[in-house]
Amino acid sequence: MTLNNKILIVEDNISISEMVKNYLTKDGFIVTTAFDGEEAIGKYLNADFDLIVLDLMMPKLDGIETMKIIRKKSSVPILIMSAKDSDVDKAIGLGMGADDYISKPFSMIEISARIKAGIRRATKYSNNDIKSEEPLLIKVGELTIDINNFLVSKNSQVIQLTSKQFDILKLFVKNPNRVFTKTQIYSSVWKDEYFGDENIINVHMRRLREKIEDDPSNPKYIKTLWGIGYKLEVN
Repeated sequence: MTLNNKILIVEDNISISEMVKNYLTKDGFIVTTAFDGEEAIGKYLNADFDLIVLDLMMPKLDGIETMKIIRKKSSVPILIMSAKDSDVDKAIGLGMGADDYISKPFSMIEISARIKAGIRRATKYSNNDIKSEEPLLIKVGELTIDINNFLVSKNSQVIQLTSKQFDILKLFVKNPNRVFTKTQIYSSVWKDEYFGDENIINVHMRRLREKIEDDPSNPKYIKTLWGIGYKLEVN
């Protein structure tokens, strides 16, 4: 990751917005602010950002609806910051496409570190495999995974995955029939130490299954081994 990454902060509280903007600017980021969801969508469509910091509770268009619109167009990393700190709120945010979640109140050092980690993961992913002469295609049943071009299709129909969902699927299709614990999944996909927050893994696995499985409650691709982990079952 390099300095001068472009960040969009979407926060209706002017004091918090200015505080975060000032700190991140001193930390080397180029920061744009928006104060409601509609303004955020407008600014997002007219510029390229390396990461979006998004509040959940905003006027005109809330954070969840804003994220839904952005996710239809891009896999840009999204960090939710919110005073809503329940597991349900985190699950909703992560399930709708957020890459990370930080609860208010937070320290400036923490939010800067989260932003850098999010950009670093996205940059590392975008640089993976780009030197391959031929696209790396993996076929599993009705699924076709184009590793280089971040594309997944099922019966020739493109499936829209978030960056984390794609990374999880890529981990499994590159290691068929191998069992992964939640700790191993988190370490491989998030590139960070796992602190036992099962909610993050559970939400991402559920959303991934909803997109790739005919019957998510009875999956034929990614199987659950209760008390152990998950595996992509390939005969």
